[in-house]
Amino acid sequence: MEAIIGEGAAGGADLVKDSDQKRFAKDVIDASRTRPVIVDFWAPWCGPCKTLGPMIEKVVKAAKGAVELVKINIDENQMLAQQLRVQSIPAVYAFFQGRPVDGFVGALPEGQIKQFVERVVQATGGGAVVDEMAELLEHAKAAFDANDVALAARVYAEILQQEPGSADAIAGMAKCFVAAGEIDKAKGVLAAAAPEAAKHAGIVAVKAAIELAEKAEKAGPVDDLLAKVAANPKDHQSRLDLSNALWARNDREAAIDQLLQSTKLDRKWNEEAARQQLLKFFEVLGFKDPLAVDGRKRLSNILFS
Repeated sequence: MEAIIGEGAAGGADLVKDSDQKRFAKDVIDASRTRPVIVDFWAPWCGPCKTLGPMIEKVVKAAKGAVELVKINIDENQMLAQQLRVQSIPAVYAFFQGRPVDGFVGALPEGQIKQFVERVVQATGGGAVVDEMAELLEHAKAAFDANDVALAARVYAEILQQEPGSADAIAGMAKCFVAAGEIDKAKGVLAAAAPEAAKHAGIVAVKAAIELAEKAEKAGPVDDLLAKVAANPKDHQSRLDLSNALWARNDREAAIDQLLQSTKLDRKWNEEAARQQLLKFFEVLGFKDPLAVDGRKRLSNILFS
């Protein structure tokens, strides 16, 4: 999986192009006969342009062909800027059927840019703008759930190329490394997360998964631990180690059963270590996972019986 992180996504490149006054008629006027074309007037010295430009590109690419983006450097195309009465930049115009239909001046937040593009697409007869990042995240999650970890990692890498700070993608990529047994690389991915992402549910879950994986490495062979527990059902440490070893080989139901049995026999052992480990299992599984739902119910019956 090492090469996956460096892979990029060129998708959407044909939807964004630089143009000039010679090609304007073809790239904007003619192109807008079939779908709306957004024109971004900018200049290298314009600070707000540097903020706005990448956001417009991202939103246009997320629209998946419903709209195009043409970028015009006004320093190199002053006559065109004068003809279109561009007096302040960044200036953004939307063209359809050869004429301007909407626009705005100045840098806007990404949410308002999405609303602008959505409005242009719908006003010109198109459908709703697709949130490409949400779609890619769903695709990656589906691949991971289907045990196609390599595909999931490639999709998460594509997302991270476009949104390096995406907590969902960081958590997903780290989870892929955990699944591949590459714990150090999982930790390296998590180190790139912003401090405010520490409480993100996916990142919390993958940190718990890393902790469980590290414990599993020290647990010992399953057969030896099964023998110890059979010889002494109250050997809670061996039962805890057994649960980690079972979890590591993906026998999750059996791992949960061992901890529930330990809690039933002595819930206070080692500061409720079995219950604490169960909570980590549930955290990694996710709130809606059937094993977690059933496990929480059984744990409640033990604790409150």
